[in-house]
Amino acid sequence: MNRSTLRMVMTILMYAGVGVFLLPYVIGKASTGPLLMLVGGLMSVICGLLRCCLMDRE
Repeated sequence: MNRSTLRMVMTILMYAGVGVFLLPYVIGKASTGPLLMLVGGLMSVICGLLRCCLMDRE
């Protein structure tokens, strides 16, 4: 897998993490809200940092 493909995958996963973060607002379930927000936030931050590291080396 080359860097541009990996960077694109990290971008998609970063935005998917934002979607998971916002999912409790859409479905309206408060019981799973904190867990989904935590998982989505961590996923977005980790994939965003990895994406930045991949762009920095070019």
